[in-house]
Amino acid sequence: MPPPEELARQNIDALLQKCGWLIQDYKKLDLSADKGIAIREVRLKEGRCDYLLLVDRKLVGIIEAKKAGVTLSSVADQSGRYAETFPDFLRGNPSGKLPFLYESTGIETYFRDERDPHPRSRRVFAFHRPETLAQWLEEPDTLRHRLAQMPFAHPYNGDGVRVCRVEAITNLEQSFPEAQHDLTS
Repeated sequence: MPPPEELARQNIDALLQKCGWLIQDYKKLDLSADKGIAIREVRLKEGRCDYLLLVDRKLVGIIEAKKAGVTLSSVADQSGRYAETFPDFLRGNPSGKLPFLYESTGIETYFRDERDPHPRSRRVFAFHRPETLAQWLEEPDTLRHRLAQMPFAHPYNGDGVRVCRVEAITNLEQSFPEAQHDLTS
C-alpha cells in the first residue's frame, strides 16, 4: 500500500482528471497540451507547491495537497503564501496573487476565491472545471461580492408580502448594520 501522501496525490489526480484537468509533471511541461493544466511539484521562490493550475496558459490557482486526516483549515495560510511566490516564467497575473486556492486530501477539498470581499476557504465537492475558472475570471465581480451588494442595488420594498414579514425583514436588516458594512468593504 502506498504511503498516505502518495495516496492523497493519486486521489487528487483522479479528481482533477474527472473535472477536465490535464495533469503534467513540472519537468515535462507542455503549455499547449490542453485548456486546463495542473502542474505537479512546482518549485517556487519559497518552497515547492503540489499543483499549479493553468487555464489557457495563464496561472490561475494552486492546490496544496495533504494526507488524509490533516485539518485543511490549518493549511490555508500555506497555500496563500505559495500563491504569492510562483516562478517568474509563469508570472502572468498582474495583481501578483493567484485568485483560486485549494487545499485537498483527495477525500476532502477546500476552495477560496481570493477576489472575494472577505476570502475564506469553503468545503467543495470537487475541483472546478477549467472552463468554470476561465468564466469566473471574465466576470467583473465575484458571486459573493454581487450577493453582498444585492440589498443596496435592489432594496426590499415589501410589495406583495404580508406586513409581519416586511417588519421582520426590516428589523433583521437594521439589527446587523456592521455586517452590511463588512460585506461591502
